[in-house]
Amino acid sequence: MLVVRANSEQEQEWIGEVLSRVAPPGCLIYLTGDLGAGKTTLARGLLRGLGHTGSVKSPTYTLIEPYEIGNRRCYHLDLYRLADPDEIEFLGLRDMLQDDAIMLVEWPEQGQGALPDPDLMIRIRYLEDGRELVINAETDTGIGLLEKLGPELGQVVKS
Repeated sequence: MLVVRANSEQEQEWIGEVLSRVAPPGCLIYLTGDLGAGKTTLARGLLRGLGHTGSVKSPTYTLIEPYEIGNRRCYHLDLYRLADPDEIEFLGLRDMLQDDAIMLVEWPEQGQGALPDPDLMIRIRYLEDGRELVINAETDTGIGLLEKLGPELGQVVKS
């Protein structure tokens, strides 16, 4: 487990940028937290770190925003409006998972039971003057990511 504090939106984007440096193709990352906690802000930082220069909007209404960045691909999903986890099948998730893309999923709890385990689970919570990000590894790939991410962020990985 890694606990990181972001004192501003810029710091939260920077954390996403650092994550982009260590996230391999095919990586699955879940982002949880209350409305407005900064899930899309973190995703924006990761996408910018990969080289995306356009706007990054929350896929709340489109559910999926695909990004082609050089020779890399990233899918940003927001499942907030999902009424039933079975709806995930209609989104083409199975095909996306076969792709060698980084996948960021906001509100994964809406797809509980229909989603595979993530490599990383990032929980974002409000602090009085910023945000706290609790990053947990859920797979062997995730453990490797935490081991790389900790030193990049200047943090100690806690077991």
